[in-house]
Amino acid sequence: MSVDWRNLPSLTALRAFEAAARLQSFSRAARDLNVTHAAVAQQVRSLEADLGRELLYRQGRGLALTPEGAKLAQALTDGFHSIEVAVNDLRGADPNAPLRVTLTPAFAAQWLIPRLGAFWKAHPEVGLSLHPEHRVMDLRRDGIDLAIRFGDGKWPGVEAEFLTSAHYIIVAAPSLLQGRLRLTTAEMSAMPWVIEPDWPEALVWLRSFGLQPDAMNITYIPTEELALSAARQGYGLHVEAAALMEKDLANGDLIAVGEIKDETLAYYLVTKPGPKRAELKTFMKWLKAAI
Repeated sequence: MSVDWRNLPSLTALRAFEAAARLQSFSRAARDLNVTHAAVAQQVRSLEADLGRELLYRQGRGLALTPEGAKLAQALTDGFHSIEVAVNDLRGADPNAPLRVTLTPAFAAQWLIPRLGAFWKAHPEVGLSLHPEHRVMDLRRDGIDLAIRFGDGKWPGVEAEFLTSAHYIIVAAPSLLQGRLRLTTAEMSAMPWVIEPDWPEALVWLRSFGLQPDAMNITYIPTEELALSAARQGYGLHVEAAALMEKDLANGDLIAVGEIKDETLAYYLVTKPGPKRAELKTFMKWLKAAI
């Protein structure tokens, strides 16, 4: 859809009005745009004359928007923000810039970091900037090249490629098990547990295993990493993705006493739609091969 530039007011006037409306002051808008107070006021009045509508008016020591002005200001703010995002995307496409990757702290510490040496040995030319976050980051707004997310893979506005299934296991420290290698459901129900809060999926999985979380002795630990640390100390049973437990199981720090398979959830490689840098393709191919 083409734009009829002949029907649009001056972009300079639109920019001046957007700044004045957002900051509710000609003076602050002038400082924001690095021009004079008079220049901003003149551009806004010129825009009002062009449109035949009052957009701003004095209210006390500041400015207020008319209904028409508020509508135009919102449209301009949204439009200029979209332009800013696109420009930042292009500027971030420096071929020498490291790939920005967001993932959970546990996935980074338990799965990715132990394997990174092998990746850099094979691809020393690819730089990585890891951003371990529990929160879901906005790939465009935060300038992220790749997210490793857990869920059903159905997220709007992004592309998701399957990485590994959600094979969950119940683990315990040897000190807690006291020589046992497996536990019955009744024994698990009677033992203490350590689980991070705000993770309702874990309780659903435990119920599917035949346990009743509401009747169990569960201590909620603030983060996934701390919950794992508590499990290693023998403070309770813990449920975790098998993909993150390989080192603990191999070292004997934790023992798997049960497993839960949920085919509806998995880890996915999530990217913005559109062309991908060669370095990103290389890293994603390596991740899928490393599973």
